[in-house]
Formats: sequence, C-alpha cells, structure tokens
Amino acid sequence: MKKKGFALLIAVIFMSVMLTFGLALGSLAYKQGLLSSGAIESQHAFYAADAAMECTLYYDQKGSFAYPPAPSTQPSVSCSGQTPAKETMSTGSFEGSSYLLLSYQLKLDSSKYCADVTIYKYNPPLNGTTTKIFAQGYSASCAAIGSGSGFSSRGLEVRY
Repeated sequence: MKKKGFALLIAVIFMSVMLTFGLALGSLAYKQGLLSSGAIESQHAFYAADAAMECTLYYDQKGSFAYPPAPSTQPSVSCSGQTPAKETMSTGSFEGSSYLLLSYQLKLDSSKYCADVTIYKYNPPLNGTTTKIFAQGYSASCAAIGSGSGFSSRGLEVRY
C-alpha cells in the first residue's frame, strides 16, 4: 500500500478552505464599502435638501413669494451666493383654491451639489395650508443630474 501524495492532498484541501475564507472576507469588505459610501451620498443629498429648504424659508419670511405675485415677476433668490440654475413660475387652480407655483434649481457648495425647490402658495388656503415647500436634494452637481449618472436623492416637505 503506497501513501504517496497524501501530504499534497491535505495541502490542496487546506489551501481551498483558506481561499474560500479569504474570498468571503473580501466580498464582505467590498459590500461594507458600498454601504458606507451609499450612506455618505445619502447624507450629502439630505444636507443639500436641508440647505435649500432653509434658504427658501428665509426668502418666504422676507415676503419674496407673495401671492398674488406682481405681474410675471419671478422673485429673485440667491442661496450660497449663487442664483438659481433654473426658475419657473406659473399659476393654476386645484380643488377650489388658486395657487402660485414657483420652481428653482439651486447649486450648492460651489456647485458640488444640487437641489430642486418647489413652492406652492394657495389662496384661499387648501386644507388649512397656505404654503407648501418641497426641497429635493441631490448628492451630485446639477449638470450630473440630467446626465443619468448615479447619485442619491432626499427630499423634505414643509406645510404651513
């Protein structure tokens, strides 16, 4: 009875187990890295939405978004020292209440991040709400949002 190659067989089995263990740890580390980078991107998007909301609330307290507006006059807004990349204004009616709709796209933190803000002013109040502001923050620049590249997005809404 010859026992040649027995040590080689044990070495191959041991190396296979160690390789499997190493690949499992590598996969786990990779997934943890993806999760943590996703959390950071989400945080950037939330802070962009929060900054846009605070800026909009500031201008609303100053009376910049009066309803009814002056004829075809878009209120000027400047957040972080930058004017909006896009602005739209329209009026309409919904459930017996007329409204003013203002939209802004704001560049934040030296254009690293972007936020879209939508402001509704209702007259008479709609379900007790005279103002609704929705801010959607992105973890990418305004140019990257239209390109379809990957980014995180978070939104905040205020009604009063």
